Amino acid sequence: MTTLTSLPTLAAPRSARRWLALSVLALAQFLVVLDASIVNIALPVLGQQLGMDTAALAWVITAYVLAFGGLLLLGGRLADRYGHRRVFLIGTAGFVAASALAGLSVSSEMLLAARALQGVSAALLAPAALALLTQLFPNDAERTKALGVWGAVAGIGSAAGVLLGGVLTATLGWQSVFFVNVPVGALVLIAIPLLITRDGIRTPGRLDAAGAVTVTAALVALVGALSAVERVGFVHPLPLGLLALALVLGVVFVAIERRAAEPLVPLRVFRNRNLALGNIVMLLGGATMVALFFALSVYMQAVLGYDALTAGLTQLPLAGVLVVVAGGVPALIARVGTRPVLIGALLILAAGLLWLAASPADAAFLTHLLGPTLLVGIGLGGAVVATTQLAVDGVEGGEAGLAGGLVNTSQQIGGAIGLAVLGTVAGLRTAALSAEGVSSAGALTGGFSWLFLGAAGLAALGAGIVALWRRD
Repeated sequence: MTTLTSLPTLAAPRSARRWLALSVLALAQFLVVLDASIVNIALPVLGQQLGMDTAALAWVITAYVLAFGGLLLLGGRLADRYGHRRVFLIGTAGFVAASALAGLSVSSEMLLAARALQGVSAALLAPAALALLTQLFPNDAERTKALGVWGAVAGIGSAAGVLLGGVLTATLGWQSVFFVNVPVGALVLIAIPLLITRDGIRTPGRLDAAGAVTVTAALVALVGALSAVERVGFVHPLPLGLLALALVLGVVFVAIERRAAEPLVPLRVFRNRNLALGNIVMLLGGATMVALFFALSVYMQAVLGYDALTAGLTQLPLAGVLVVVAGGVPALIARVGTRPVLIGALLILAAGLLWLAASPADAAFLTHLLGPTLLVGIGLGGAVVATTQLAVDGVEGGEAGLAGGLVNTSQQIGGAIGLAVLGTVAGLRTAALSAEGVSSAGALTGGFSWLFLGAAGLAALGAGIVALWRRD
């Protein structure tokens, strides 16, 4: 196993109550992941009140995911440089404030700005939290169990967001899906200083500002190009220009990282083959998850006519099976290994998505949706835990924040790209069917069918990559 070169780790334990500290860190991670999906169910109601069309509503998701993913690498390096606990608390405080601002929004511009600020804060919070976990559990066996909890929380957050979003929207209004973060975040801010020791002395040094700006701009240009395709087509100068800009900035970023004295992403970290594989699979998994939950939410309300509460409740079986599976995955990994578990989970996820793709415009929940969503829950529960385990394998203290930033970046940028690409595919298919005279419900169903097929392909691709990837 390749081990990353790291700064000296702290000799003293970070907490005398490690498992309690883990539960609080996991709660913060739950909020971060939850916030990428909880707003999905509220989108139709939110759009009506703030005057946002479907394309604008997609940016309510993308503004958060893009800011989050684009700045995660910088957030991880800031955590390594200035202290994991310190940066975690700053990120959590910013997340709470941005959530309150989102709930108070009276215009689409205000809401999108608040969502972007949430993403920026999450980019500080998430890698610092994962770095604290690796310090709390230096023993490999205990760390595997802790990462099982961590990965399960990430998967549960995605599924539970749809359920909780439906309940809150139906009972308290769309604003409540943001306000719910405030008391929970406040609890985290109070508990962490009591449970985890202060950071050791850090040497500030120089941050790779050029690398941070370049990679963020490249990611924004890439997602912007993909999002523009649905409106103006593949050959329009706007998406082509943005795509070219993204490629140029990507090349510049690599050049900067090769020459920087203290790079944002030391390219040598990818010599750790498990880390590299984990991030590739997480990129594909993030694309699958974000597109899946967005499509399910809109399909159930716009096509099947479910209200927000019903749409949320239908995700309860998915969330339940995900919790059960995720809880048992660490023990299974200990018996058969990470890779076999990950391959199996991704194939089950792909099977569930293929089944979903066959759902008709008049689908009945018990007949057409319960089975595939259960398979999706099983697949997600196994895949998220196993992928997270791979992505931090071999990482030690001084670069734990970087590793946390990388895996979270892969998930969030994968989500932004996946939603842009698969959403565009779905939109083009829907438009083509509408032009042929197919009913609105039938055209939307056809578009979502293609989205689910694309997501299934991504999951299967991930399984193939894991199977063929050379071991260390």
